[in-house]
Amino acid sequence: MLNIMDDFSRECVGQPVDTSLSVRRLAKFLEDMAHQLLLPTSIVCDNGPELISKAMFFWARERQVTLACMQPGKSIQNAFIESFNGKFWDGCLNQHWFLSLAQARYEIDQWRAHFNHVRP
Repeated sequence: MLNIMDDFSRECVGQPVDTSLSVRRLAKFLEDMAHQLLLPTSIVCDNGPELISKAMFFWARERQVTLACMQPGKSIQNAFIESFNGKFWDGCLNQHWFLSLAQARYEIDQWRAHFNHVRP
């Protein structure tokens, strides 16, 4: 799973949930999102293998999106997502025992909708 946030609105705009998140799966998820939202000019990301791969680099270049990778060990460079990740773990992942991928997707989507609705 990957949390995708809009830095301007502070809204969680997507959370692809799968047993493994390949570059191909992530690119498809972002493409699907682009049909509903405009792609950003820049994506701030950590140094996860799916985000620093050649395939992701070429995907971003084709769409004129800059990948801005944080320095390793410097999670404070994206403090908002780190804060969100903590709330997500406490409010969702630590509260549920998922019996299937479908259930995980449902519960996570419900939590995200609630978070986006009630956040200050």
